[in-house]
Amino acid sequence: MSNQTEAEAGLVARTEPIASFDQQLTLVSRIQHALHSNPALVPLIVLLLSVAVFGALLGTKFFSSFALTLILQQVAIVGIVGAAQSLVILTAGIDLSVGAIMVLSSVIMGQFTFRLGLPPALAVACGLAVGTFIGFVNGWLVARVRLPPFIVTLGMWQIALAANFLYSGNETIRAQEIEAHAPLLQFFGRSFTIGGAVFTYGVIFFIVLVLVLAYVLRHTAWGRHVYAVGDDPEAAALSGVNTRRILISVYTLTGLICAFAGWVLIGRIGSVSPTSGQSANIESITAVVIGGISLFGGRGSILGMFFGALIVGVFSLGLRLLGADAQWTYLLIGALIIGAVAVDQWIRKVSA
Repeated sequence: MSNQTEAEAGLVARTEPIASFDQQLTLVSRIQHALHSNPALVPLIVLLLSVAVFGALLGTKFFSSFALTLILQQVAIVGIVGAAQSLVILTAGIDLSVGAIMVLSSVIMGQFTFRLGLPPALAVACGLAVGTFIGFVNGWLVARVRLPPFIVTLGMWQIALAANFLYSGNETIRAQEIEAHAPLLQFFGRSFTIGGAVFTYGVIFFIVLVLVLAYVLRHTAWGRHVYAVGDDPEAAALSGVNTRRILISVYTLTGLICAFAGWVLIGRIGSVSPTSGQSANIESITAVVIGGISLFGGRGSILGMFFGALIVGVFSLGLRLLGADAQWTYLLIGALIIGAVAVDQWIRKVSA
């Protein structure tokens, strides 16, 4: 009887570490599940920590309504293009032509107004139409011809960029001319003040766009189909999703959003310049990746991209106010990109 009691005691002693391990595993699983269910959680935490750190270092110099709204103004264009890029990346694609579409659309708006003499409203509509058409062509080549998104948009980037310089003649339309004869082109650059905070209509458009896309992706059939195509296109097709139509609609909407970004760009810089916005491609992908949207498609949120764009803005303004070399911004952003991809891989590995 005593030997049996000792054996039972030994068995209990041996099972205690296993129970402890199970508890640790459960904690890791809970963290993984929370991050998987809320992709915007990581960028939100990073954003809050970065704001807290720079606020502690700079005090009221950083925590002023002017400084915080300045961040929004600086990231508005990147955020708008990032929203367009997010849609494509959610389908497991990538669009390298977003920046070129943005600039070409802005050039068409300006040149149609001043070279062809069209009413500014009609010129703006033409610019939006051209951006939408380029997006449609990208989508058609990806969905119908089945060309890789990277190759299609790389080629379209070169085509749009060349068309931009050829049509504009590398000519910049000055802000004074636009203000005098076509103020509508600078509409998104107009600002208003609320309690010391300065907001532009471009910032308002950015915020509204993010909220609308967040709702559409989360609460509509089209949004669910976008995620389904990015997660597993074959399974989505078997379940009745028209994957080709979804891809074409995503790239077409991306072109339209980039064209609006071109209009916002005119308001931001005041002029129409064919050389502006050259880094929009990389900056939009940066905001998307830091925002927790998976480059493999099917996971992420527009709100995460919004937080990612703000993180870049906080780091840029905070380091500038500290008097640090601008290269430190690129170094830290690069580290964040690698970290964000590593976290995404970990989430996918654990969930699998």
